[in-house]
Amino acid sequence: MTLYGWLQILVYCGIVVLLVKPLGGYMYRVFSGDRTFLSPILAPVERSLYRISGTSEREEQHWTSYAAALLFFNLAGFLVLYFLQRLQGSLPYNPAGMTAVEPGLAFNTAASFMTNTNWQNYGGEGTMSYLVQMAGLTVQNFLSAATGIAIAIALIRGFTKASGKSIGNFWVDMTRSTLYLLLPLCIVLTLVYVYLGVPQTLGAYISATTLEGAQQTIAVGPVASQIAIKMLGTNGGGFFNANAAHPFENPDAISNLIQMVSIFAIGAALTNVFGRMNGNQRQGWAILTAMGVLFIAGVAVCYWAEASGNPLVHVLGIDGGNMEGKEMRFGIALSALFAVVTTAASCGAVNAMHDSFTALGGMIPIINMQLGEVIVGGVGAGLYGILMYIVIAVFVAGLMVGRTPEYLGKKIEAKEIKMAMLAILCLPLAMLVFTAIAVVLPTGVASMANAGPHGFSEVLYAYTSAAANNGSAFGGLTGNTPWYNITLGIGMLMGRFLVIIPALAIAGSLVAKKTVPASAGTFPTDGTLFVGLLVGVILIVGGLTFFPALAVGPIVEHLAGIHGQTF
Repeated sequence: MTLYGWLQILVYCGIVVLLVKPLGGYMYRVFSGDRTFLSPILAPVERSLYRISGTSEREEQHWTSYAAALLFFNLAGFLVLYFLQRLQGSLPYNPAGMTAVEPGLAFNTAASFMTNTNWQNYGGEGTMSYLVQMAGLTVQNFLSAATGIAIAIALIRGFTKASGKSIGNFWVDMTRSTLYLLLPLCIVLTLVYVYLGVPQTLGAYISATTLEGAQQTIAVGPVASQIAIKMLGTNGGGFFNANAAHPFENPDAISNLIQMVSIFAIGAALTNVFGRMNGNQRQGWAILTAMGVLFIAGVAVCYWAEASGNPLVHVLGIDGGNMEGKEMRFGIALSALFAVVTTAASCGAVNAMHDSFTALGGMIPIINMQLGEVIVGGVGAGLYGILMYIVIAVFVAGLMVGRTPEYLGKKIEAKEIKMAMLAILCLPLAMLVFTAIAVVLPTGVASMANAGPHGFSEVLYAYTSAAANNGSAFGGLTGNTPWYNITLGIGMLMGRFLVIIPALAIAGSLVAKKTVPASAGTFPTDGTLFVGLLVGVILIVGGLTFFPALAVGPIVEHLAGIHGQTF
């Protein structure tokens, strides 16, 4: 590790923190229905969309109606994307002549982009036409991100409204997320990426002659517009197979910094929205602090592991850090930082190959995902995920002092605890059960490029990434098979909707409760003690659930490495 590397990390963290309050304030005004500087332009468009769709910003929904609207909307998005892929060969804007995507891969991809996972069992430039990339994948990048933000806002209302029966209107929250937040920011980011050298064209792939005289096809396309929402919406699906390691997606250190900031910007700012909506911004800062503690710890371990290098290489007399699978233009520090950022958020974009990280360096991304990606997390998903842990944390605090647990004046009772545990435990169910089956079935083992603990880690990473709606991978696993396409797709659906529905149920339960004034016995949830309790609960619940799997994979691999053994 170097001082220069840590300065890069601290500059990144500083930029994210500086964006929290202004972006959070803007989002608070948007979702409160207040006037913003974009209202003169966008308010007429917003009202027109409501008239066309038969709703109104004044209409409110019970949590069950909110959930039903969300499920049907996402089902429609899934079907549209599936059939776009299946009909790709007959559709326009296909200059490379891509054929139809086979059914298993089309199912996996539709489930992936609809759930904000963006797992890719294909190479983007070699599989998807321009039309499918734009009208299918990019559209779902917007809608899945807006869905996550809408759920977070609905859950915030559950915690902060004095009393009532409604948690908002799904169609209004979706519209405002897309119209006032995602679209304007993505337009700006697209122009910035084009300026930095990212392609944005509907022209055909380019044929070039190399210095050796060979012919090479250079893939281009509408890349910049997809990369903008890919990062801002914590989607992560790359236009190119190499993702953010490809120079057309991520040309230099400036674009790399912009992309990392984009991944965290909205998720971090939502904590400020939470604080503003309950009238105490310290509550939001407390949540962000807990996220920050876990994030810095992960960065420190990952950076240290990669900077320390591979012990098997050191035995050969070669010193230095682990540069395998990393781009020279980013180096070890920014590669480790990007890996932690993309897995702390449910993004999944990569600027280095995680499969080439050291055992402990690769373990940190797995841990980030297994904790539910609540360390900032995906847009919206990170906040409603950590609020599930907060429900458990205040329950534990209530047990310690013998009081009925409460948070922000709302009593936390049996229903809320059950729903929170359901949301938390569905992740290890999908991650560990599918992993256990895959590593004993011949069809699952056949896709593993490595034997021993690293091969196990490849499979564990895949199902962890799918259920956590992340989308990154240990590239040694061949995922484009019927078994992995179907089971990973199911894992994505479980990880998305078995968390969303309990979260909305909690919102509906809490919004009906009256706020109880704080008393001398109320546990303060905006200070250091609460931050420590929350971090402890996240680590204990995650550690007890996932440590055996980590011990079989990355930890055993690390111990074998320092003793000069390989598999």
